[in-house]
Amino acid sequence: MAEAFLPISGVFCFSELFFIKEPHDVTVMRKDPVILDCQAHGEAPIAVRWLKNGAKVSENERVYSLSNGSLYISEVESRKGDKSDEGFYQCLAQNKYGAILSQKACLTVASMSPFVIQPTSAVVTEGFVARFACRITASPPPIITWEFNRVTLPLVTERITALPNGVLQIHGVERGDAGSYRCVATNIASRRRSAEAMLTVKPAPGLRPPQRPVIIAGPQNISASLHQSAILECVATGNPKPLISWSRADHKSIDVFNTRVLGNGNLVISDVKLQHAGVYVCRATTPGTRNFTIAAANLTVLAPPSLVEWPESLTRPRAGTARFVCQAEGVPLPHITWLKNGEEVHSNGRIKMYSSKLVINQIIPEDDAIYQCLAENDQGSVLSMARLIVVMSEDRPSAPRNIHAETVSSCAILLAWERPLYNSDKVIAYSVHYMKAEGLNNEEYQVVIGNDTTRYIIDDLEPARNYTFYIVAYMPMGASRMSDHVIQHTLEDVPLRAPELSLTSRSPTDILVSWQPLAAKLSRGHVSAYRLSYRTASDSTVIPLELPGDHAQHLLEGLQPDTIYLVRIAAATGVGWGEQSAWTSHRTPKSSSTKVPLAPELQLEPLNCTTIVVRWQASPGSGASVQGYRLFYHEESRPEGTPIHLRAQDHRHTIGGLDPRKKYHVKLLAYSFLGEGYQADQTVSTPGCVSVRDRMVPPPPPPHHLYAKSNSSSAVYLNWGRPRLHLRADRQLHRALQPRGPAERLSGALPANVSDLTPLQPNDSRSLQLPVGRRRRAARRVLNPCCMRRAAPLSHARSRPCVCLSLLPAVLRPSMLVQDLEPNTRYEFAVRLHVDQLSSPWSPVVYQSTLPEAPTQPPSGVKVTMIEDDTALVSWKQPEEANMAVTGYTILYASRKAWITGEWQVLQREGSITMALLENLQPGSIYLVKISASNEVGDGPFSNAVELAVLPEGSTAGQPPRRSRGSAEAKAFSDGFYHLDEASMTGIIVGVSIALACIVICVLILVYRAKARKSSATKMREGSGEAPHAAAPLANGNQAENVEAVMPMMTERHFIDTKGGTNLMINSSGPVNATSPRRKKWLFFSKNETSNLEKGQAERRGHGACPYEAGDDAGDGEGSSEGSHETGDSGRYSHDETEMTNLSSGRNTRPPSLRAEDSGGSEEWPAHDGDKPHLVVEIGDIAEAALCHRQLASEPSQAELPL
Repeated sequence: MAEAFLPISGVFCFSELFFIKEPHDVTVMRKDPVILDCQAHGEAPIAVRWLKNGAKVSENERVYSLSNGSLYISEVESRKGDKSDEGFYQCLAQNKYGAILSQKACLTVASMSPFVIQPTSAVVTEGFVARFACRITASPPPIITWEFNRVTLPLVTERITALPNGVLQIHGVERGDAGSYRCVATNIASRRRSAEAMLTVKPAPGLRPPQRPVIIAGPQNISASLHQSAILECVATGNPKPLISWSRADHKSIDVFNTRVLGNGNLVISDVKLQHAGVYVCRATTPGTRNFTIAAANLTVLAPPSLVEWPESLTRPRAGTARFVCQAEGVPLPHITWLKNGEEVHSNGRIKMYSSKLVINQIIPEDDAIYQCLAENDQGSVLSMARLIVVMSEDRPSAPRNIHAETVSSCAILLAWERPLYNSDKVIAYSVHYMKAEGLNNEEYQVVIGNDTTRYIIDDLEPARNYTFYIVAYMPMGASRMSDHVIQHTLEDVPLRAPELSLTSRSPTDILVSWQPLAAKLSRGHVSAYRLSYRTASDSTVIPLELPGDHAQHLLEGLQPDTIYLVRIAAATGVGWGEQSAWTSHRTPKSSSTKVPLAPELQLEPLNCTTIVVRWQASPGSGASVQGYRLFYHEESRPEGTPIHLRAQDHRHTIGGLDPRKKYHVKLLAYSFLGEGYQADQTVSTPGCVSVRDRMVPPPPPPHHLYAKSNSSSAVYLNWGRPRLHLRADRQLHRALQPRGPAERLSGALPANVSDLTPLQPNDSRSLQLPVGRRRRAARRVLNPCCMRRAAPLSHARSRPCVCLSLLPAVLRPSMLVQDLEPNTRYEFAVRLHVDQLSSPWSPVVYQSTLPEAPTQPPSGVKVTMIEDDTALVSWKQPEEANMAVTGYTILYASRKAWITGEWQVLQREGSITMALLENLQPGSIYLVKISASNEVGDGPFSNAVELAVLPEGSTAGQPPRRSRGSAEAKAFSDGFYHLDEASMTGIIVGVSIALACIVICVLILVYRAKARKSSATKMREGSGEAPHAAAPLANGNQAENVEAVMPMMTERHFIDTKGGTNLMINSSGPVNATSPRRKKWLFFSKNETSNLEKGQAERRGHGACPYEAGDDAGDGEGSSEGSHETGDSGRYSHDETEMTNLSSGRNTRPPSLRAEDSGGSEEWPAHDGDKPHLVVEIGDIAEAALCHRQLASEPSQAELPL
C-alpha cells in the first residue's frame, strides 16, 4: 500500500505567551548553588516573578533572579521554618495579554533520617534461610549494602542476596555465617550504619525429614512510581529445596524485557509502566511433585497526570458565554484546578466550575485573560492554557429594562421587556438567556431574536421547574450589559409516562411488584399517587389498587399458583393521572416447585437507542444449584420469542438491534436439574437517537480501525479503514472529487487556499486553522484530515500542539506517514472524514510514542567522594537533553596503571539510579572515573574523566570526606593522550608563528650581510687588487666557531668571547672604528641583554630545549582538557605516544637548569620600568620551539622566558 508523505504545517493557535523552559525537581547538597530554570517567550515586555509554596519569593544577596528569568540560589539552606529553601517553586510570567504559571518544581536538600526499621537478631538452623531487613528514609534514595562482622558483603553470591530495598537473604546457612550483621545506607548527603544484629546458627539434626514448601517472606502490596523499580520478595523453605515461579493473577504474560529474578526467587521489575500493574503470584513447588504454596501481592503503578482533553482559546463578545473543557488521567485520579492569569478561579453566580468544565456567563471585559487548567496528583502536575478574548464596543447600548416573566403553561413562559434607554436605535438583536435556577450542573441556553419585538415565549422548559432569565441587547460592534435577572416557575403537568415495572415471585401465591420513581423530566411535577391494576390472562376482571406517591413496591398476595397474571401501573400529579403502562405478564410458580432456584435480581439499563444491558445476580436465599439461565425479551404488544441460553457463571448480557423509543419486556429465570426456577420480569424503554439539528443529510460515519505504529524517533505510520457511506453521501463525495477547472487539478500539494498556512515548528503549541474567509472553500477539498497532538508531557505546561494534516483527493489513501515528530514523545491521533460541507465525528483516539534516540550528551555533574579508606561514592545527573529516556548507566573506573593498559572496571546501574559505590580501591592510587548513559537504542558518550586520589595507608584518619573536582574541572583522558583545549592550541599556533617570523627575519639579515660583504670585497679588489682574507659568512647558528679568518689587531675597547663573538666590526679593509655614538644601528638586543642571553642559550644547549625524562608519569601534570571519551580503551600504546603525553604535561617536565633560574638565581629576568622591550630569536627546529612554547605557556607561575 502506498504511503502519503506530508510535511507538518499549520497556524499556531496561541503565541502571545508561553514557556520555553520551566523549573524541574532538583535535589542538592546543603550550601551548594542551584539554578531553577524559567524562560518565557511572547510579546515584550515580559515580567517574571517567582513563587515558593504559593507565596512570592523575597529576593536578597543569596536568592535572586537572573536576567533570563531563572532563579539563582547561591547557598541552599535547610533550616527549619521559613528560613529553609526547600519547597515547591513556580515562576509567573506576565505581559499585556495576561499571566501564566509554570509547573511546580520541588527543591529538596539531600538528607538522611535515622533508620525506621533496624535488623533484629535471629537463630537459624543450619541449612535453612536467614533474613534481615532494614529501612531508612533519605533524599535521594540511598544505596543499601550489608556488612558481616563489619566487613562489606557482596551484593549477590550463590547463597547471599542483598535486595535494593534493604533485605538480606542467606540461603543454606552454614556455621561460618554466624556473627554480626548490619546494613549501611549511603547517599550524597550522608552515610549511616544500623544497629548490629547477631545470627546464631544451630546445628542441623541428623536426618532432615521431607517438608512441604513454606513461604517465610512473601511479596507485599507495593506502589511504584512510573519508570521506577519494583521489588517483590519471595523466600521459601522446604525439603527438598522448593522451586519458585512467578505469574500474574489475570493470566497475562510477565514482561520479560524489564523483569528479572534476583537471587533465589525475588522478582525485580525495572522501568515500571502502567501495564505492569496487577496482582503477582509467587508459587513455591516441591520438585517432582504437585505440592506447592502460593502468595500474592498487588503492584500499583502511580502515574503523573496527563491531559486527555484540553481547553481551546475562544473569542467571545461582551455578555456572551465561554466554556472551557479539561480532562486528565493519572494514578491517583488528578484533581483539576482552574487558574486565571496565574491565580485560582473561584465559583460565583456568573462563573461556575464542575468536574471538567469552566463556564463563564455574561462575559465582562475583566474576563479577557489567559486561563490555565491545572491537573495535579501526588506524582506531579500538568498545565494547559487557553486565552479568552472579549470583543467590546465603546458605543454600546444600555441594558434592556423592566424584565417581566409570566407562566403560560407547564413548559412555556412569556418574557417581556423595554428597549434600552441609550442607543436603542442601534440595537440589531436581543439575546434571551435562561437556565434552571436550582442545581450546580445547569447549562445556560440562549435564544437570539430580532429587534422588532420586545416579547418572546420560551416553550421548551420542563414542568414544575424554577428558571432564571436575563436579556442582552446587541449592536454591530458589541453587546450591552446584561439586564436584571428574573425567576419564574413553570406549572405542573400529568406524568409523561408510567414507571417501568419489575415482577418477581417469592412463593407460588404472590407477586412482588416494584418500580423506580420517575425522573423529574418524566414526572413533570410531584407524583402524588400510583394506580396499580392486575388481572389473570383468562379473566377480564381488573382489580385496581391506589398507592401513595412515596411507595416504590407492592406485594400481591393470595394468587393462584402456575397462573399468568397481567399487571400495569399509572402515576398521578396534582393536575391528574398520566397514561397507564402496557400490561406486563408474569407466571406464578408451581406449588410443587419449592426447591427450584429463586428469581434472580434483575437490572436493565439502556446503553443507547438500540441496545440494552441486562445484569443480574442470584437471589441470596436460593439454595439450589443453578445450571444456567434462560433470557426472554420481546417488544411490547408482540409475542414472546425463543429464549437465549446463558451459562451459570454469566451475570451480564447485551441485547442489540432494538428499535428506538420502544418498550421491551425482559424475562429471566434460572434452571436446575429439578426444573425451571422462579422468573423475574421487567420492562425497559429504549431512548430516542440523537439527530443532527437543521441538517437534511446526516453526517458521514467516522473512519474506523485507526492504527498507529512508530517508524523511527521522528515518524509514526497511520492506517485506518474507509467508512461506509450512504448513497447520498457517496454522490456528494463523488462531486467533491471531481476537478473544478485546470487551475484546481491537484498534484499532491496543498491547494492555493490552504497554501498560506505557516509551517509548524517543534515545541510550539498551536493548532491548524484555515484562513478566515476561505474555510468553506477549503473544506470541500480536504477529505481526510488527521488531527495529531502531543499527549500531555510533564515538562510542558503550555497548551499542547494540535496539528491537522490533510489528505487531498489526489493523495487520498487510508494511510500516511507523520514526520518531523519529537523523539520519545507520546502523541495522540484521530481521523475524520469531510464530505462537501459535512464532517464526520472524530475516530477514537489512539496513542503512540515515538522511539527514543540514543543519548547524545554524557551525564552531567559527575562527583566522586571518598567515604571510607577504600570506598568512594560517585554521583551524577541525567544528561541535559529534552525528552531523553535513559534506561541504564555504565560507570568505568581504573587506576592510572590499569588505565595505561586499558583495564577498566565496569559497573552497570539502572536509569532511575544516579549513585554508585566504588569499593576495594587501592590505597595511594589515583583513579579515573567516567560515566555514560544508554537506552534501548544505544549508548551515549562518556563524561569527562574525574580524577580521584586515594590516601595511602597509614595516613591521618578521621579526615572529612574528600570530594573530587566536578567534571568541568576534572582532567580528561582519552586513549592515552591529553586533549588540547582551544586556549592551548591558540598559544601553540602563536608561538610557532613568532618562531617562523624570527627565522625569516634572521635569514634576511644574513643574506643582506652576505651581499654587503661581497660588494665590499669587489670594491677592494678593484682598488688594491688584493683578495679578502675573511671567509664568507655561514648561515647557521654556529658560524662563529667555524670562521677561519685573519683577525686584525684589536684595541683595549674591543673584545672577543670564547664562542667567537666580538664588538669589533671588520670589513675587507680591516677593523672599523665607530666615529659617532649616534650612528644609526639595526640592533635586536642591548649589550647587557646579549650577555645574559648567550649564557642562557649555552645552558639550554647543554640540557636541550625541551628535555624529556623517561621516568616521568604522564598523569602527574596539572593541565586539564575537555572532550568526550570513548569506551574503547584498548591499552595499546607506543613509546612515541607516551613521550608526547609526557611532553604535554606541565609541572615536572621543566629542566633543572631552568628551575634554578626561576628559583632566584643570577639569571633572572626582572621587569623594571626603565627596561626597554627586547626580543630574543633562536633559529632551531620548529616543532621543538612549538613544544617549548606550549611548556612555558602552561606555567604562569614561573618566570617568563623571552622567545
